[in-house]
Amino acid sequence: MAQEAVGPPPEETLSLWKREQALLKARVVDQDTEAWQRDPAFAGLQRVGGVDVSFVKGDSVRACASLVVLSYPELEVLYEDSRLVRLTAPYLSGFLAFREVPFLVDAVRRLREKEPSLVPQVLLVDGNGVLHPRGFGVACHLGVLTDLPCVGVAKKLLQVDGLEKDALHRDQTRLLRAGGDSFPLMGRSGAVLGRADIRSRDHIRRTLGGPQPPAPGQERKARGPKAWPEGGPQDPSGEGRTPEAHSPGPRTHPEAPDPGAQER
Repeated sequence: MAQEAVGPPPEETLSLWKREQALLKARVVDQDTEAWQRDPAFAGLQRVGGVDVSFVKGDSVRACASLVVLSYPELEVLYEDSRLVRLTAPYLSGFLAFREVPFLVDAVRRLREKEPSLVPQVLLVDGNGVLHPRGFGVACHLGVLTDLPCVGVAKKLLQVDGLEKDALHRDQTRLLRAGGDSFPLMGRSGAVLGRADIRSRDHIRRTLGGPQPPAPGQERKARGPKAWPEGGPQDPSGEGRTPEAHSPGPRTHPEAPDPGAQER
């Protein structure tokens, strides 16, 4: 049976959340501190982790919190931890971390207890980092609480500090043709808040198989019904699986309706 999360938090809770964000933000380390981070080839990087909270279809309370650690550069799975959880905090734009981060922190803690040698050197987080209304998204929040370098990997452009998905942004996106192509997301303040990147669909199809894309300019006459991701329509986080914006979070790298489509 589908379950809905509780309503918006009271003003007192919201004030506490804002205060906590400000306190934790002061602990962000936004500079490279490890040798592998300064090496263009990432020499010395051996373990990369990824975390996500996926929702049960049609349910905004039950979810699966997952942590996976891969070897680098082989990308072989070294460790997996997935747990069904019940979310108790409501979703509020800009405060996704208070809804999801406690479960991700628990996953990192279990990893440190069970397999300390497999703790990742960097975590990729489904959400934003410094690209956030207050400069402290879910990736930053998790990075500070776990003392791990985190990179926010969002699928939608959060329009803050003058960033817009305008004609210029679309033109820059169209120029991204291959893995490694990117452009900086520079706000009106002059700060680089993230970097948009994409792998060409043609390369993915050639590598993984499947139908080839239509010739340039040729469009399909009809489209079938939209295939929702595993989380279903209540899980906009699965929309557009190709990452659009990488929003760095700490420790060492310069957020629609529930559950957080705008923050992912």
